[in-house]
Amino acid sequence: MKLPSLSLTLVLAIALPAFITGCDRTISHSEKTSTSTDGSVKSKETTVTEKSDGTVIKKEETKKETPVRP
Repeated sequence: MKLPSLSLTLVLAIALPAFITGCDRTISHSEKTSTSTDGSVKSKETTVTEKSDGTVIKKEETKKETPVRP
């Protein structure tokens, strides 16, 4: 009898924080990629998420990759 109650306690301890805090919801996600004449690639990724408490977060990530010349 001790083992099932201990297992249930461990499962609740692990799962309960996820139920209380909730999950972030993705509102929008976009990616833009452009290539210049010298062969470099520039990409921009924008993600807007809404947290469980209602706050909205916008995250922008920009990458630039330049090809290696021999």
